[in-house]
Amino acid sequence: MNILSIETSCDETALSIVECSGGIQAPRFKVLKNLINSQIPIHRPFGGVVPNLAKREHIKNLPKLLKQLKIGNLKLKIDAVAVTVGPGLEPALWTGIEFAKQLSKDLKKPLLGANHMEGHMYSILLPSAKENLQLKIENLQFPSIGLVVSGGHTIIVAMKSFTKWQKLGETRDDAAGEAFDKVARLLGLPYPGGPEISKLAKQGNPKAINFPRPMLLNKDYDFSFSGLKTAVLYHLRDNPKTKKADVAASFQQAALDVLVKKTMRAGEVYGAETVFICGGVAANQELRKQLSRECEKRGVAFLSPSNEYNTDNAAMIAAAAYLRHLRKTKYKFVAQSNLTL
Repeated sequence: MNILSIETSCDETALSIVECSGGIQAPRFKVLKNLINSQIPIHRPFGGVVPNLAKREHIKNLPKLLKQLKIGNLKLKIDAVAVTVGPGLEPALWTGIEFAKQLSKDLKKPLLGANHMEGHMYSILLPSAKENLQLKIENLQFPSIGLVVSGGHTIIVAMKSFTKWQKLGETRDDAAGEAFDKVARLLGLPYPGGPEISKLAKQGNPKAINFPRPMLLNKDYDFSFSGLKTAVLYHLRDNPKTKKADVAASFQQAALDVLVKKTMRAGEVYGAETVFICGGVAANQELRKQLSRECEKRGVAFLSPSNEYNTDNAAMIAAAAYLRHLRKTKYKFVAQSNLTL
């Protein structure tokens, strides 16, 4: 089944064609085309994503990317069109949905709705050109624990199979990615802040400042990062001469300690054979390194998508749509900004 998928939940306009096979028990995905048009330069002056600007850019970019796909010249059959229906920014989501509805009509192919967060979760199944797909699939042993961590979400899930999971906990306020972006602004770093914090942290001492680790000792799997962000604000106010690199490194380590320890605690309680991480914050090298190291200590397999699939992309939307289609469950084609796992 070849799925042409569309992703416009935030500030990335993305189209992809993915060959989906294997069925619900052993899904396989081969990414045939994967196009992304970033809007970072548009939103950078504002320090974050402006919804109506994102909508305007999606309207401009979607026809251009479709033309680049050259589907009329490809010697393959498109079996379905898929689109993200949520979560995300409503103006951005509606743009993708309306475009997908018209494309589905033009191609005379069924339209499938997809959950952006399920897309992140299934992105661990998308191999890069350099990876061995079979090896990757075999490494994903159930039960598994997943840390889904992005700009708007921080969630721990326990997966029993490709289609059965339980949400164990999530953030009560700022998601980890939001905290990274907000602290970056406090440090005068450009948007998007996460990569900038990570880059600056390499020059600093992660033990220089003892920032709080919110909810670290709580027995649940929920998160809270607003207090950590506030602690950074007060530290900068009271210690204006502190090295920015030390602040970045210490903040990052405080956030990672909570993410890693809660994820590994869930792994122990639920007897996980595999721990995986996905979402935009999964691109953080230090987070992947520390979580991988903890998994190795415990003899647990660790998986993370290639960086090209950690950030928002349409290939993961095809994977999510395929598996939801096999489950015979459907989403309404309306923007669902608060949709979750």
